Amino acid sequence: MQDKIEYSKAFFSRELLEWYQSAKRDLPWRRHRNPYYIWVSEIMLQQTRVDTVIPYFHRFIEQFPTLQALAEAPEEEVLKRWEGLGYYSRARNLQAAARQVLEQYGGVVPADKASVSGLKGVGPYTTGAILSIAYNLPEPAVDGNVMRVLSRFFRIEEDIMKSGTRALMEGLAAELIPEGRASDFNQALMELGALVCTPKSPQCLTCPVMGRCLARLDGVEDRLPVKSKAKPPRPEYRIAALVEGCGGHDGRLLVRRRPAKGLLAKMWELPHILTAPSAGGGVGLPDDGQAMEQLSALLAAEGIAAEPMDVLMDAEHTFSHIHWNLRVYRFREAAAALPPGVAGAALEYAAVAESGAAYESSGGEEYRWITPADMRQLAFPNVFLRILKHHAPEWDAAQTSLESSI
Repeated sequence: MQDKIEYSKAFFSRELLEWYQSAKRDLPWRRHRNPYYIWVSEIMLQQTRVDTVIPYFHRFIEQFPTLQALAEAPEEEVLKRWEGLGYYSRARNLQAAARQVLEQYGGVVPADKASVSGLKGVGPYTTGAILSIAYNLPEPAVDGNVMRVLSRFFRIEEDIMKSGTRALMEGLAAELIPEGRASDFNQALMELGALVCTPKSPQCLTCPVMGRCLARLDGVEDRLPVKSKAKPPRPEYRIAALVEGCGGHDGRLLVRRRPAKGLLAKMWELPHILTAPSAGGGVGLPDDGQAMEQLSALLAAEGIAAEPMDVLMDAEHTFSHIHWNLRVYRFREAAAALPPGVAGAALEYAAVAESGAAYESSGGEEYRWITPADMRQLAFPNVFLRILKHHAPEWDAAQTSLESSI
């Protein structure tokens, strides 16, 4: 029995590598062994499709061609270049880790497991990917694609969401790496999971290791891997104001910057608020009249007089743990006097508003009137980019111009 297992392992590694030489995709990070480039690509590829990552990778590397350039760049520039990829903590951690490498290792990505795994935001998979792909060291790089392939080929029926199963997979993957071929083998394993051994409807007839795949032979490939369901994201209902400027702010929109910590830290957005449960205890969006009153009060508290116009659109966005349901209302900056109680804020606001400079509210939030040209510097979450694009073509054109200029 043990002989059969060892034969299957040797078969798997041999056939997989042979297949990879002819089937591998020409991806930009595969054209070299630069550990910085490989690191950037692996971080971008987390939770993101390859086709989406490729243009972002090109633009990111063009703006930050070296690890030192990334480490020394202003965080706003890094977030702006990451804009649209989501999971922005990845970008912050990547830059923080680049600074670690610059300070601790002279700007050279280390080639040992303890040092790499000690970098900010670098977990076991990314550690294995950097060490194996860039330095050809025999370290496993086990992600969802790899666990799916190994679960099926060896018919492993343990839940892949459990840490014990991941440890089992990492040990197995390490045993499969042929001597001196870690870089190609780990990439081949990832490639097989991405192109052939897919989550649904695996392409078994084109699989190079089909002949000894236990799941295929037993007809259970469609139910492997075993994966317990994650907790669904919590729904939140929010109302947002798209405020169009007038007079000195004509052609501008009002935006605010999120706090320095927490979800989407330091990114820009439209003013919005989480809606309270209804009087009957239910959840959801309030009626439009009530929503516009709440947003008017929010703006007035910041010294901004604005008149509600109409409903602009509904939008949704899912984070890992929260699902936002937004309704966006169009407002127009008003010349009317502000409500009583905000005169102080209004005077402070008026002192800087005419220039379009940022205004910091008493709550620490930063407000600003922006033009489409400002989109070239300020980073917005995807959901607000979609809203601005829906609002007017010139706001989308500014973003498109930025992307094509890098």
